[in-house]
Amino acid sequence: MKLKGPATLLTALALLSPATLGAQSAPAKAPNIVILLADDWGFSDVGAFGGEIATPNIDALAAKGVRFSNFHVAGSCSPTRAMLQTGVINHRAGLGNMPETIPPEHLGKPGYEAHLNNRVVTIADQLRAGGYRTYLTGKWHLGHTPDTLPTARGYDHALALAQSGADNFEDKPNLLIYDKTEWSDDGKPAKLPKRFYSSTLIVDRMIGYIDRGRASGKPFLASVNFIANHIPVQARDADIAAYAGRYNAGWTTLRKERRAAAIAKGVMPADVAMVTMDTSGDWSKLSAEQKRQRAGAMAAYAAMGTAMDREIGRLVAHLKAIGAYENTIFVFLSDNGAEATDPMTMGAFTRWNANHLYDQSIAQQGRPGSLTAQGAGFASASVSPLRGYKFTANEGGLRVPMIIAWPGNRAIKGGTITSGFAHVTDMPLTLLKLAGVAPQQGSFSGRRVEPMIGMDLTPMLTGAASSVHSADTPLGYELSGNAVLFKGDYKLVKNLPPYGDGRWRLYNITTDPGETNDMSGSDPQRFADMQSDYAAFAKANNVLPMPDGYTAPKQIFANALRTLLIPRLIALWPVGALLLIATATLVWWRRRRRRAA
Repeated sequence: MKLKGPATLLTALALLSPATLGAQSAPAKAPNIVILLADDWGFSDVGAFGGEIATPNIDALAAKGVRFSNFHVAGSCSPTRAMLQTGVINHRAGLGNMPETIPPEHLGKPGYEAHLNNRVVTIADQLRAGGYRTYLTGKWHLGHTPDTLPTARGYDHALALAQSGADNFEDKPNLLIYDKTEWSDDGKPAKLPKRFYSSTLIVDRMIGYIDRGRASGKPFLASVNFIANHIPVQARDADIAAYAGRYNAGWTTLRKERRAAAIAKGVMPADVAMVTMDTSGDWSKLSAEQKRQRAGAMAAYAAMGTAMDREIGRLVAHLKAIGAYENTIFVFLSDNGAEATDPMTMGAFTRWNANHLYDQSIAQQGRPGSLTAQGAGFASASVSPLRGYKFTANEGGLRVPMIIAWPGNRAIKGGTITSGFAHVTDMPLTLLKLAGVAPQQGSFSGRRVEPMIGMDLTPMLTGAASSVHSADTPLGYELSGNAVLFKGDYKLVKNLPPYGDGRWRLYNITTDPGETNDMSGSDPQRFADMQSDYAAFAKANNVLPMPDGYTAPKQIFANALRTLLIPRLIALWPVGALLLIATATLVWWRRRRRRAA
């Protein structure tokens, strides 16, 4: 669809409004909204973005809607989720860093509460005030106390996981980081089935919420937050078996295949350059056993993705069955790029601990009782043809697949692609506008709140505009010392160790999304201007410098040590004290006997 000029833009906006839906939607009413949030999916993991993983149901949404090929989030989960929920930059929403990676000296400072603070208002709060039913299932990761759980932040009902991830087959945490799971059911501790599969459980509960509220006649917001494909990567045997042998050629081959497929799908420019990340290693130098292990882990990763896609299809089929599909806006996205961290490569102690707590045999990968991870090599293929991955500020960490579809609205031409820059903070404003609900503008229910900073993406949905972000307006971002300044086609970026050397670099991410040509030397004025823009952003948003020697992986380990080891030692101190007393008594008794003899 080609629409140009103010008159055609107004026509397109009118077509998108709840009052003028497609011909199959009568009588007209406000649309339902379904947000499908994947966890740790790379840019080209979805079939419609170039992936070989079977995702037919997500691809079907792409065929009905618009693919955003230049859409950006944060480098890790909870900062993205904070911005998706509020339309406010993560530093003002309370997630300047996430609980697992925040240094103790930052915790509790303004913007570093490590939970969604009370200075922001969620899209659920606003839609509920506008007459919507509001539901959330799956990963929340924005707070774990009663006043920070979803039902305290605008959701009528929620089955929510407060942590970064958990086991997918049983109520068990990632034992390397947590001592117990924090699933809640409407704000109270949840009682999960003895055996389940996470993606199925998350969709089951959402279908139940939707059905129980149908009699109200109100539209609904369904925030569906999968923990696929977060560590531990797990899937059913049949899904894993479907990918047996698929990845035996290794990640270098897959990375090239994904690049070619992304170009063919139209989500990457034809001449996109691609780097080989030095973290990925050389597949050809691995032993036969190492290749079998890594290929098996990637098969489990693909299987987990396919299982999630199947559950999306089941939800879509249910909405069709109840007559809600045509008038539902679907949004699909990932919270950040692919995860390169693998506990089995993080040092002797972590490897020993993983082997002690889990069955890490090759044959068990992805199955119950295992702690499988994709690893850096195949993560580099998941983000192909981009550089970097989760935690980094490179495109592989921040640029993710995003789809918006509204099947019954004829203003959106299915199967189209928009390559203009877009950001996760744009989503709340866009959805509120499409729902016909007035967005907050710095106040809500009589209290002052942080205003949303996002833009309305509606013109990009209709083809009336290629971008809604001004080329002259900077947008800053920072997480764990990895920082970005977006401005028009350009991106200023730096990464701290272990992801980079702390130097600023400049890229044109429209012509060079693979970040292969550093322009800091060839365009010094732009480089200097954008550094000034970033400094202004950091000052305005109270961005704190990272402590000397900080790295996100080390901080995860240190925080886990405090939350796991020390409490366990304290819990065991009575036993330890008794053993110490008994040992001292035995030594004293033996010495006394020797003296007596």
